[in-house]
Amino acid sequence: MTDFFVSTGWLAEHLDDPGLSVVDGSWYLPAQGRDARAEYEAGHIPRAVFFDQDVVVAPGSTLPHTLPPPEVFATFAGSMGIGRDDTIVVYDGPGLFSAPRVWWMFRIMGAKDVRILEGGIDRWKREGRFVTDKPTKVAPCLFEVAFDPGRVASLDEMRRVVETGTAQVADARPAGRFEGVDPEPRAGVRGGHMPGARNVPALSLGRDGRLLPPDELRAAFETAGIDLTKPVVTSCGSGVTAAVLVLALETLGHADTRLYDGSWTEWGGRPDTPVATGKA
Repeated sequence: MTDFFVSTGWLAEHLDDPGLSVVDGSWYLPAQGRDARAEYEAGHIPRAVFFDQDVVVAPGSTLPHTLPPPEVFATFAGSMGIGRDDTIVVYDGPGLFSAPRVWWMFRIMGAKDVRILEGGIDRWKREGRFVTDKPTKVAPCLFEVAFDPGRVASLDEMRRVVETGTAQVADARPAGRFEGVDPEPRAGVRGGHMPGARNVPALSLGRDGRLLPPDELRAAFETAGIDLTKPVVTSCGSGVTAAVLVLALETLGHADTRLYDGSWTEWGGRPDTPVATGKA
């Protein structure tokens, strides 16, 4: 068991610590009706920098949120004043939606101590803690990247997984989209799921801005048909909430976990990939 969270009380107590980086990793679907950057500019946790998940991406990619090459990520991180040896605390609005994606990115790029703020800035504000609209001043630094490519799955690798069953696929999208009943939010993307995939909706794994207790987490994966003793690849719409599943699996001590970065936008947006509908 590993706990990747810090409490609002802990962060408030340690805001002045040297070597602490606070990162607003908020990103929202259009249906959520929230503007991440506007909320950051209106009031953010002191010392927080804004990590724009629509900008820190692979240059020229036609897919949303594509993981940038290591050297590109290092440039972004360094410009935000974040070092690989920092204690990095990431937050979003509700606490367990987009922050895990930033947590995952920093970790696979070599950061050693990355945490998520439980309850996010929504809880921080409800508790009456201080926020500021003043820009965070940072001193650019060198982020010494140490990329782990084994934690990311490509389209070709996913084709092999689907064809051979060498790993399980856990899909984090809501059930309606997984089953092909509800439309995808992006034009030109088919409904349904990869043959053999199992549905573990990301929003079902949290409560009050943090993960469910371990026994409930295990039950959620096992009920979905995921064997926690075998390899798992996580997927979602564009690679954001798939990281919630990675977070849950690693919290349970599951080490053989990869994230399909292209996720359903890539798979469902192609004419040459097999698609299944209905319940798994």
